[in-house]
Amino acid sequence: MPELQRLRADHASAVLAFELANRAYFAASISDRGDDFFDRFTDRYDALLAEQEAGICAFHVLVAEDGAILGRFNLIDMEDRAAVLGYRVAQHVAGRGVATATVREVCRLAASRHRLRTLRAATAHKNVASQKVLTKAGFVPIGPAGPADLGGKPGTWYELDLRSPSVGGSSFLGGVG
Repeated sequence: MPELQRLRADHASAVLAFELANRAYFAASISDRGDDFFDRFTDRYDALLAEQEAGICAFHVLVAEDGAILGRFNLIDMEDRAAVLGYRVAQHVAGRGVATATVREVCRLAASRHRLRTLRAATAHKNVASQKVLTKAGFVPIGPAGPADLGGKPGTWYELDLRSPSVGGSSFLGGVG
């Protein structure tokens, strides 16, 4: 059974393998990270861990039983009880409900562990799969996302009030205000 884990130093090689294996798949719907990302992966990875340690962001990986990374789920720029959600899943698990279930789990963590009240996420217009994931997780569209938000692609911002009743009929906060 896959497990959502907080990003750790020992995930680095599996995260790099995940990013390399899915690079073309991701580039079809979101901006490619570019060769520099892979050339400087270790430095960038260490910087992510430092941001997480500082409490600015919370990074998670969905880990298969064999240790392979199935997805990345991130809470970015956490401040004023809000954050931006970003995620990507491996091509071989796409379309199976993995992203939706894990986004819901990250929303629960955002509320309970990080005491967040609001999450935002942007998706490109052509990324219909991501739009479905966000909608199923209870996010609602709130306005246009500009090219700067999505690496040059037009899109939409979505938002989730973690204090409101969710898809399951209960608040992600479970009464915590």
